[in-house]
Amino acid sequence: MLRLFRIDNGLIKEMDVSPDTLATDLDRADWIDAHEPEEDERPLLEKLLSTDVPELDEMEEIEASARCFVDQAGIHVHSLFLTQSEGRHVTISVACILQRGRLITIREDDVADFRLMRMRARRGQVEAGSPSDLLVTLFEQKMENHADTLEDLHRELEQVSHRVLEGDDGDDLYTAISDLANLEDSNGKMRLCLMDSQRDISFLLRHMRPTPEQSDTLREIMRDIETLMSHTTFLFDKVNFLMDSTQGFINIRQNQIIKIFSIAAVVFLPPTLVASIYGMNFKVMPEMDWALGYPMAIGLMIMAGLAPYLYFKKKGWL
Repeated sequence: MLRLFRIDNGLIKEMDVSPDTLATDLDRADWIDAHEPEEDERPLLEKLLSTDVPELDEMEEIEASARCFVDQAGIHVHSLFLTQSEGRHVTISVACILQRGRLITIREDDVADFRLMRMRARRGQVEAGSPSDLLVTLFEQKMENHADTLEDLHRELEQVSHRVLEGDDGDDLYTAISDLANLEDSNGKMRLCLMDSQRDISFLLRHMRPTPEQSDTLREIMRDIETLMSHTTFLFDKVNFLMDSTQGFINIRQNQIIKIFSIAAVVFLPPTLVASIYGMNFKVMPEMDWALGYPMAIGLMIMAGLAPYLYFKKKGWL
């Protein structure tokens, strides 16, 4: 699907796209957002790019030379965006191609940042004087969303921390491990996006020939990235601390259960020994003819069981 936008009086506005006039509309558009372009749309994009449309495996390559480069089609920046899918955070690679008169973004999946950009454009809230301004605005919004996501992760981590450190329900500890693993995964993907954005901004500062205002905005984004990177480090440390604490609490609870079984085994061992002795079937046993033999055996078993229990109680082991 292709969505086209034009810059009108300093504001980004979405264009009405018709299949009959699509080729003409592409020439007029200042921003072309290609979300899973269809087979009949790819030739039109390739005509604008003078090369093949980047495939998913090309956009996901990790070497710097494959993610940020300049060729005859324009300035290429393959940037990672963070979004949610089925309740989990995932990273999506978006190819941003900045040409002299337009910006082309190509992606294989839906991204929350682009949905927000379209909504803001409909409300007349996206200001831009050129396609390069729009690219800078896209990165600026991306950092704002990353900051909001980090705040959400921190709030979720505080809730898990309260359950781990102050909760009394043992089942919460097992749930907390799963929650902490999800938070660690989301925080790791967030840090990966920030590192990728840091490289993208540095590349744009060198090759885009930004205006002084764009340079100030890009450097401000770089400072925001450094701040967010520090926050992800803090979250990593806290997640690791809570993970170790949770496992420690689980081990303590398991040790307490094993301790109870161990003490129970020791308490019941002497009565079992007494019962085993008097359960032997020998013809000659002195106590066989005692009238009080049975009560004596029962009393001996009770005393043999109480003795270790009282001893453990005195030692404070129970």
